[in-house]
Amino acid sequence: MGILAIAANLRAAITVVGPVADEVASDLGLPASQVSLLVSLPLLCFGAFAILAPRLTARWGIEATSMVALTALGVGIVARSLPWAGFLWAGTLLVGAGIATLNVALPALVKRDFPHMVGRLTGAYSATQSAFAAVAAVVAVPLAGTQPSGWRLAFGVWVGLTLVALGLVAPQLRGAPRPRGALRPRGALGPRMVAAAPVQGRAPWRSALGWQVACYMGLQSTFYYSVITWWPSVETAAGFTPGAAGAHQGVLQVVGIVASLVAGRLIDRSRSRGQSGLVMAFSGLSVVAVVGELLAPGWWAVWIVLLGAGTASVFVTALSFFGLRTENHAQAAALSGMAQAFGYGLAALGPVLIGALHDATLGWGVPLVVLLAMKVPEIVLGMLAGRNRVIGSVASAGP
Repeated sequence: MGILAIAANLRAAITVVGPVADEVASDLGLPASQVSLLVSLPLLCFGAFAILAPRLTARWGIEATSMVALTALGVGIVARSLPWAGFLWAGTLLVGAGIATLNVALPALVKRDFPHMVGRLTGAYSATQSAFAAVAAVVAVPLAGTQPSGWRLAFGVWVGLTLVALGLVAPQLRGAPRPRGALRPRGALGPRMVAAAPVQGRAPWRSALGWQVACYMGLQSTFYYSVITWWPSVETAAGFTPGAAGAHQGVLQVVGIVASLVAGRLIDRSRSRGQSGLVMAFSGLSVVAVVGELLAPGWWAVWIVLLGAGTASVFVTALSFFGLRTENHAQAAALSGMAQAFGYGLAALGPVLIGALHDATLGWGVPLVVLLAMKVPEIVLGMLAGRNRVIGSVASAGP
């Protein structure tokens, strides 16, 4: 329950912003450029703070780091709901920093406590964060109501999720090990007494396998955020109304929740033979969706289902690699931090590039072809990362 409670906090505080962004801008007199920064600042934090997070987990332990990150997230949620513009920016920075740290800590926690259920647990917490992200986006406008400052309630109410997660994680601090401790009790975050994993291991930054995982994470993130940003515009250009295109995005999110759970189980079943075949199959779903949108946009239901299933499955695979390709939880945290720092930094450029290509070509044909081209190195690197080996083995060593 502790893992899922943390996961519920990983996106809701971010997705709530978009639906009420106009109200925030009107109430505070923000120009469009600052509203855009408000939406993108957490994503930039994901990359920046992912580098710091593994050091925190190594020094303080996963539980203490998670407590600090959840506290920062809760303070940030409350701060940006207060009636002063400066708190809006400070709170958003804390929200981004807290979520970025939890993004890194959670795969390490799964690796340590459930090493034989990495895929299933990763799929479950990915589905949980997606579900709460969707709920936050749906209820934002009703919560805001008609008051000029009603958006503050829509922002602030999600501190309740943070408090629930803190309540479940806090008991784990009693008896939790120091980073090199011996035994620890497991409660909400784990089932039994076990030895703490060793922290030794080859640094992911010096491993070819580590870079394969990181580049795979980066390319799939770039594709996903480009799709989330521009797919409604692609459909609008094909003749759909903005309302219909927005509803299709909702279908994509729902399909993604189911696909995350299915992908997690398939990944666990493939532990002995590797995940290279799954990488090709999962990415292939998105390839078919983009080709279909280019050739027959009227079949939107088929393409949106394939796109939702493909993007969610690839995301779960990338997260699962943090545990599957490492020897212990400390190494998993290091790989998670490296891959997310690189991945989200690359992902921040994706929507900008696709938008610039659209402006330059005055259409969506070339941008969609570029998205297809991006899938080629993603599949190649994913198949390399999907081989059944771990960082530190001779076959995975870099120069």
